[in-house]
Amino acid sequence: MSYQQLKFPEDSLFLVTGGAGFIGSNLCEAILSKKYRVRCLDDLSTGKEKNIEMFMDHPNYEFIKGDIKDLETCKKACEGADYVLHQAAWGSVPRSIEMPLFYADNNIIGTVNMLEAARLSGVKKFVYASSSSVYGDEPNLPKKEGREGNLLSPYALTKRADEEFARMYTKFYGLETFGMRYFNVFGRRQDPDGAYAAVIPKFLKLLLNDKAPTIHGDGRQSRDFTYIDNVIEANLRACLAPKRAAGEAYNIAFGAREYLIDIYYGLTEALGKDIEPEFGPERAGDIRHSNADISKARELLGYDPEYSFEEGIKLAIDWYRENL
Repeated sequence: MSYQQLKFPEDSLFLVTGGAGFIGSNLCEAILSKKYRVRCLDDLSTGKEKNIEMFMDHPNYEFIKGDIKDLETCKKACEGADYVLHQAAWGSVPRSIEMPLFYADNNIIGTVNMLEAARLSGVKKFVYASSSSVYGDEPNLPKKEGREGNLLSPYALTKRADEEFARMYTKFYGLETFGMRYFNVFGRRQDPDGAYAAVIPKFLKLLLNDKAPTIHGDGRQSRDFTYIDNVIEANLRACLAPKRAAGEAYNIAFGAREYLIDIYYGLTEALGKDIEPEFGPERAGDIRHSNADISKARELLGYDPEYSFEEGIKLAIDWYRENL
């Protein structure tokens, strides 16, 4: 059953933080398509107005420009909300190594502010973005919840801290929290620009402009690339999950492995380009291999990802061809 078939009470209000970002704007769009109400909170520091301009006149959509580092803003945003989908955060492992204090403020303090505001407002479910980076240097594949290694970056540390705070809010205050450990999400509206852009949109933009992308390392690193619609499904299923599933973090992926160099040549073939990549040094803090065991999310959330990498990448290529 796809997320389009999931049902909520008729007048449900979803608060999406970071709702002008890649994942957040896709969540807003999906919820509006299901005829529920959406409130978006974003300070537009990394989110983009162009991602939400199509919703601005929608009768079920409300936008608040505000910062999760401000508790009063968080309280205002949570008023009357049934479900919180907390996506607001600063991403990028390399950037976090350059800016550890900034990441602690945004990703940890901001999340604790949102947890507290949700608790005070009586929110039913608090679903938040974690990351596969919490596995650190744990070498075994597939990655399984409860088997984490030493953290490799400040970004990973912020996500681990978020999980622990969320667990405490479930334990002490009864707020039902659900951590989404995303594995390399890709799809429509993912930003291809900037030094810290994700690899698939960056590859696509450069190839569409007949330029050679740079691959950090030898290209033999592997990832569990996860199409955006699978992530939407996971968030909405968490909002319907039983109480016994709360206070936990879940791997959200497809459960497969793709090698970066194979993806690159697959994209050149799909785009009809004959361009060899350039190779650069490995990036500090990067995990070499990543692949998820999604059995816990299947069992406790009913998560059943609909889109394989092959299906998702075809849709992504079509979107970038039309929108770049």
